Amino acid sequence: MSTKISWSRETWNPVTGCRKYSAGCRRCYAEMMTRRLKGMGQQKYAAGFDRVVCHEGCLGRPYELKKPTMVFVNSMSDTFNEEVPLEFIQRIFGVAVDCPQHQFQLLTKRSERLVELAPQLPWPSNVWMGVTVEHEDYAYRIDHLRSVPAAVRFLSIEPLLSPLPNLDLDQIDWAIVGGESGAGSEPVPEAWAVDILEQCQTAGTRFFFKQWGGRHNKRAGHLLLGQTWNEMPEAANTVSRAVKKSAA
Repeated sequence: MSTKISWSRETWNPVTGCRKYSAGCRRCYAEMMTRRLKGMGQQKYAAGFDRVVCHEGCLGRPYELKKPTMVFVNSMSDTFNEEVPLEFIQRIFGVAVDCPQHQFQLLTKRSERLVELAPQLPWPSNVWMGVTVEHEDYAYRIDHLRSVPAAVRFLSIEPLLSPLPNLDLDQIDWAIVGGESGAGSEPVPEAWAVDILEQCQTAGTRFFFKQWGGRHNKRAGHLLLGQTWNEMPEAANTVSRAVKKSAA
């Protein structure tokens, strides 16, 4: 399924449903979207958001994509949710092994389980692994991520809920920064975003600024210091070259 997520191209959801886990879950977009899709009568979301469901029939979707692309895995859940069996996670990773033409982007807040299961998973070069660090209280997730043998490691600093002045970006390839959206949300203070940008530039980490957030998110835009920041890991160029080659 194509996506409006600005740092990916397709979403693939073999798992739906989740449970709120940390501060960044407060205004979860997946929860709101699940409620909407359930109301529209989409059977895949009939169980609602609070029930984690593994969809066997969705595992084959990446094989159907005709052109190489970037695939965000489980945008409507968390692959490392405690209710997702190891065997099913292994099958998700197995699809990535079978589809080297695509880049698979996985993101979790449950970094403890990521570390626990990592030795039992294949780690092909087209798997990007990320953790969410929405507040300084969760900076320890970066250490967990660093221990995982992913070819690309990235941070989702979204929604940014506190300053992050002392990030350890060693071996971190990419950082996505964005504000919280929805009723009652506040935009990101500019100083917080600029500080992370400067840390990324010092460390050689690619920086992607997604949005300011706040109640008027669309009007607030996504310019930082007067420009757009859409940097991507070098691995993203593999997809671009493959797409151009297939179109030739």
